[in-house]
Amino acid sequence: MHWIFIALMTAFFYGLYNVFIKIASGHIHEIVGAVILQVVAALLGGVILIVLRFMDHPLDISSKGVLFAVLAGIFVGLAEITSFYLFSKGVAASVGVPVIIGGSVVIAAAVGLLFLKETLLPLHYLAVVMIVAGVALLTSK
Repeated sequence: MHWIFIALMTAFFYGLYNVFIKIASGHIHEIVGAVILQVVAALLGGVILIVLRFMDHPLDISSKGVLFAVLAGIFVGLAEITSFYLFSKGVAASVGVPVIIGGSVVIAAAVGLLFLKETLLPLHYLAVVMIVAGVALLTSK
């Protein structure tokens, strides 16, 4: 399967994830919502892990992988809590979700460049600038 299809499928999942957080945020405390979300995600992942294990699928694990998975878990937990809090303030999904996703793209690109020593083509820099401009337009009055 080509990587772009997987990336678009992931974007679809993230988009719906954020919209459902927006809908739930007016009806549940942000910590309760984040915990429920994380428990459901852990159960889903656990079921898939069990299926893979029974299929004798190789499950590579290293201490470095575990460390970075834990760090990712910390930050996704914080992102979920702050997303619930943001949307409980009445921010529209049509504004909040693009700002969250666009902002995360800019942060990831910067971290990739500065710390992971990745490279971007000039067109990629233009795309990041356009994302920043889009976020600025979305947040302007």
